[in-house]
Amino acid sequence: MTGDPVRISICHCLACQRRTGSPFAHQARFLRKEVKVTGQSTQFILTGDEGTRAKFHSCPGCGATVYYEPEAMEAFLAIPVGAFADPLFPPPTVSVYESRMHGWVVPPRDPEHFP
Repeated sequence: MTGDPVRISICHCLACQRRTGSPFAHQARFLRKEVKVTGQSTQFILTGDEGTRAKFHSCPGCGATVYYEPEAMEAFLAIPVGAFADPLFPPPTVSVYESRMHGWVVPPRDPEHFP
């Protein structure tokens, strides 16, 4: 990447819970023009809780999601924050699908919150 994330979010939707095997997904959205993608990936398309789709790209060796392309947002790529393996990565600025959030999850106070 040559730029900073335009948005860092956590998503509590059921599709993200199933995809990650975790109670939420944590991703950073970047301008596509500021991300250089190299190497091979396996791909699959996932339909989210409200019908929006994204094409996920995973490492063919270990299966980890490397990045994904939100279908409705062609100017952006999203990268799971865990792919950076950086404990100092900035915190989320948005928390979405909180109506599906596990009761014990406590999202950061400062982000925008969406039910």
